[in-house]
Amino acid sequence: MGKTYLAIVNPAAGGGRSNQLLGPALDRLKAAGIQIEVARTAARGQATEFARSAYARGIRNFIAVGGDGTSFEIVNGLYPQGVEKQPPTLAFLPLGTGNSFLRDFSDRGVEHAIESIIADRSRPCDVMRLRHRSGTLHYINLLSMGFSADVATLRARRFSSWGEPGYFMSIFLTLARFNRRPFPVRTPEEAEFDRRPCLFLTFSNSKFTGGTMMIAPTAQVDDGLIEYVRWGPIGRLGLIRNLPGLYDGTHIQHPLAERKAVSRVEFNLDAPVDVMVDGEVLSLDCEQIDVLSQTLAVVV
Repeated sequence: MGKTYLAIVNPAAGGGRSNQLLGPALDRLKAAGIQIEVARTAARGQATEFARSAYARGIRNFIAVGGDGTSFEIVNGLYPQGVEKQPPTLAFLPLGTGNSFLRDFSDRGVEHAIESIIADRSRPCDVMRLRHRSGTLHYINLLSMGFSADVATLRARRFSSWGEPGYFMSIFLTLARFNRRPFPVRTPEEAEFDRRPCLFLTFSNSKFTGGTMMIAPTAQVDDGLIEYVRWGPIGRLGLIRNLPGLYDGTHIQHPLAERKAVSRVEFNLDAPVDVMVDGEVLSLDCEQIDVLSQTLAVVV
């Protein structure tokens, strides 16, 4: 008899694709002896509520069925109690728009995810904790601010129904505005906040974002560190010429790029800023990111 999981399903993920593909995927898992309960969300934030309630009644094994946003909501239902008590286990069925975190381990998507659950193949994973003026949130992939967050914000607010063309339109308009600005940040080895203008900052736990962009090519999900990547005030033409580097990770070799692995980062922002965190777009007055080291088991 295999483990018992609670599968938290976002039926709307991938334009409804998640719900359509769920039955065959669950049938394969059940045929292998995996016991599965299913909870379907009907509103934004409900996956967080389901995960929090289930953890409180003793469930420790979860499957995120959907895209990056589904796993983000589940993680925020599991923490902080996942630190105070028994660490939870999170598996994935990326039946929505994709799962950037899972790509660190395979590019085979759903097939790899199903095989991992059946084989009970898991490893420890860090959880990033962001403290902001209004509270605390947790993530396992990345948080970004600057150009990448601007693109994601514009797409979410104006072109969410356009599909892939909306993504390219958002890139085009963000390039036209091209707002390079400072986000004052300080790491433990620095006495002063870094206020230099930049194109973007990312604070990663895993390598990939947006499906195939390798923003943090040297990130490790279990090293207890934040992979901090900064790209300075590169020009429009320079960014366009170097865009392929964002997909193979060579962008960190650019003279204006910097990367470091740190245990904590502090912010000194004047006001809330748009951020992209594990596929979600939020406006937050960020204060600090630190690491809950190896407090989650991920089935990969």
